[in-house]
Amino acid sequence: MAAATAASVGCRPAAAPVSVSNRPVSINDRPTTNVPRPPSKPLTEMSWTFDDDRVQKLADLRGKVVILDFWATNCPPCREEIPHLNELAAKYGPENLQIIGLHVGDRVDRAEIPAFRKEVRLDYPIGFPEDALMDFIFAERSNIPQTAVFDRNGTLIKKFVGFSSAIGQEIEATVENAVTTTVQN
Repeated sequence: MAAATAASVGCRPAAAPVSVSNRPVSINDRPTTNVPRPPSKPLTEMSWTFDDDRVQKLADLRGKVVILDFWATNCPPCREEIPHLNELAAKYGPENLQIIGLHVGDRVDRAEIPAFRKEVRLDYPIGFPEDALMDFIFAERSNIPQTAVFDRNGTLIKKFVGFSSAIGQEIEATVENAVTTTVQN
């Protein structure tokens, strides 16, 4: 039962090596830490590209709460999350909330997107994130889905890894709080 529950929360890659001593860990004689690196450029300048080659960045959506959802078609929890995101889009409307589905699957999975869109209703656009945005979002964990919620100023409020009904409730509470907060200049 626990394995089924874990599988339903998020698609997980193979486990990373675990240190079993008190000594600092190094890879190829380079020290590593658990502190994430700072973003390579301002978060609001990070972008994604749509199928029509149009580029959008977080700064373009200033004034709206933004959800960036990192997913793939072959990830069951990603599929489970889509109806919830559709509900949020309908509840808050395009003037308050913009959701962007950012596909992070491989080339084979990307080729499945047209069939996936016919099968699953998506009430928000799909884009493909630039490397800097992927490096920032996946700096600590590579599981999908990862759902990042940004306030109206483009500041990351909270990032969620995986999906379950409890995570869905947390996402909704985070969005509700962000939508009711005004933009600061």
